[in-house]
Amino acid sequence: MKKIGLFFGSFNPIHGGHLAVAEFFAESTPLEEVWLVVSPQSPFKQQTDLMDNHHRLAMVQLAIEGKPKLKACDDEFNLPQPNYTIDTLVYLKKKYADHQFTLLLGADNLSGLERWRSYQQILEGFEIFVYPRSQTTERSKLLDHPKIHFFDAPLIEISATAIRDAMKKNEAIDGWLSAPIQDYIQKFNLNL
Repeated sequence: MKKIGLFFGSFNPIHGGHLAVAEFFAESTPLEEVWLVVSPQSPFKQQTDLMDNHHRLAMVQLAIEGKPKLKACDDEFNLPQPNYTIDTLVYLKKKYADHQFTLLLGADNLSGLERWRSYQQILEGFEIFVYPRSQTTERSKLLDHPKIHFFDAPLIEISATAIRDAMKKNEAIDGWLSAPIQDYIQKFNLNL
């Protein structure tokens, strides 16, 4: 079975931190590929500041050009919204029966996993690889769960929200967004 890591996100927009984490898991673990799953709507987030799906997907595709172990995934676009991770996992497992999926989560998301729909089913059917996040405050009760594995992946110190705020104030964002992503945002005059 092909081992695939699923990195869910709104990628609004995709930035260097996202890529560092995806590349770490693609290169430093048994995973053969990492799919960046572009989520139309998280049940935990408001959709008000979200760029159109096709723009976020196009930017992910731009960002991963030349990185053969990274793939853009738009499967959630055709699923009922809001998107619940368990529904997407069940769908992908059925669609790609010859793949073994692992969920990639930031430590901040792990601390809230018990609030997710059918989180027990996720833990029963899937491994979870966890990477550090600087804003993690809660300790998860699941730290010792046998399906949860922690990795010393790059710490994401930047957020898409901080990038959008900086862009609205015309502040420099070099180092956060690659030139192709900045060019794409300007070309389509995307409101962040």
